[in-house]
Amino acid sequence: QLQLVESGGGLVQSGGSLRLSCVASGFPLDAYYIAWFRQAPGKEREGVSSISTIGGRTNYADSVKGRFTISRDDAKNTVYLQMNSLKPEDTAVYFCAADRVDKLLYLMYDIWGQGTQVTVSS
Repeated sequence: QLQLVESGGGLVQSGGSLRLSCVASGFPLDAYYIAWFRQAPGKEREGVSSISTIGGRTNYADSVKGRFTISRDDAKNTVYLQMNSLKPEDTAVYFCAADRVDKLLYLMYDIWGQGTQVTVSS
């Protein structure tokens, strides 16, 4: 069974940091493009960051550039999202997604995790 499991969410004060993890099982992560998305209450799901396979090319939404960093450790079948200088508007459920095709920050990824809640207090 192809599965992604996110962890690392929680409650943090504005200006703080969190590191999210996304662990893959049932498939080799190194063959997949990975992206992080988020969805705030009452809003549409939006792309946050993506990372390619070979070379690890990264892509970020304008709202998180300079604050968030995506990385991958294929030996651990894990992708990370380091989030610094968090703002209340970053509050959302964060999802990771995987696909064998590079879909950047578009929503059509094949495999999705269940999400992890990030709450940033002001």
